[in-house]
Amino acid sequence: MKTPLVREHDALVDLILLLILSALWGASYALIRIGVATIPPITLIAARTLIAGSILLGWMIFKGISMPRDPAVWRRFFVQAMLNSVVPFTLIAWAERSVEAGLATILNSASPVLAFLGTWLITRHESVTPRKLFGVTAGLVGICLVVGTTAFHGLGNQLLAQLAIVAATVCYAGAALYGRSFKGLPAAAPAAGSLLVGAVLLVPASVFVDKPWTLHPSNHSLLALIALSVFSTALAFLIYFRLVQTLGPVGTTAQAYLRVPIGVAIGVGFLGETLAPSAWLGLVCVVAGVAAMTIPSRRRSPLRI
Repeated sequence: MKTPLVREHDALVDLILLLILSALWGASYALIRIGVATIPPITLIAARTLIAGSILLGWMIFKGISMPRDPAVWRRFFVQAMLNSVVPFTLIAWAERSVEAGLATILNSASPVLAFLGTWLITRHESVTPRKLFGVTAGLVGICLVVGTTAFHGLGNQLLAQLAIVAATVCYAGAALYGRSFKGLPAAAPAAGSLLVGAVLLVPASVFVDKPWTLHPSNHSLLALIALSVFSTALAFLIYFRLVQTLGPVGTTAQAYLRVPIGVAIGVGFLGETLAPSAWLGLVCVVAGVAAMTIPSRRRSPLRI
């Protein structure tokens, strides 16, 4: 049995990893926007999954970690690939050509809400507490305050692209819930396996649709692709699959909230941007929400609704 000191240390490590994951995935939106400027969405995502999956497979070989051979596990990798990379990656890459960043952030930040509802109504594999309900609500309100209500002015203008982002968000929530099925495997196995399965599905689609040998991507797009693959995918997936097992789906999807204040902090610290009073209040709500969703309590009581 773990002592309270060990549990607190584990919780601190998980929170640090959650911050890192938020930064890695928060940066992915800018990298995708740079990438799709000269690389079609399907080819960009096919290359992203192939590069990241190959890196993780090489890392597993180096560390002596064997890839599962059970066909049933690979079928689960296929489901995870569809939910966590193939469908959402492609939808977001396509949608980012027209949807404004602020509205896209709000639409894509709903995954903790969906994961909460899925945990409560469908899987019931972890306690749904009043504190988590508060965290989900406070975080979403905080995101709206940080981004600004003016972002909603574009709601409906690019309806198909906006619905694509919502669909990607549903996929992410489902992936967090389904990721619990890999308990007992090293985090690298589902990370590499799902990405390699995704590459097997996407590379032929890229060849058929985009004919990548005819493309002339810019250096900026190629550098964005490399950074997206190495940091925002390979490294991020390693962290993600660990956190799904330790924080649970609701806690792990809290990174969707943390992406925004991290981006805001970069803007304030390096670009000289300023925040409106509502944004500061929003940051407080986000921090309170994430803390409620991730920091373990000594006594948990299930939410009865």
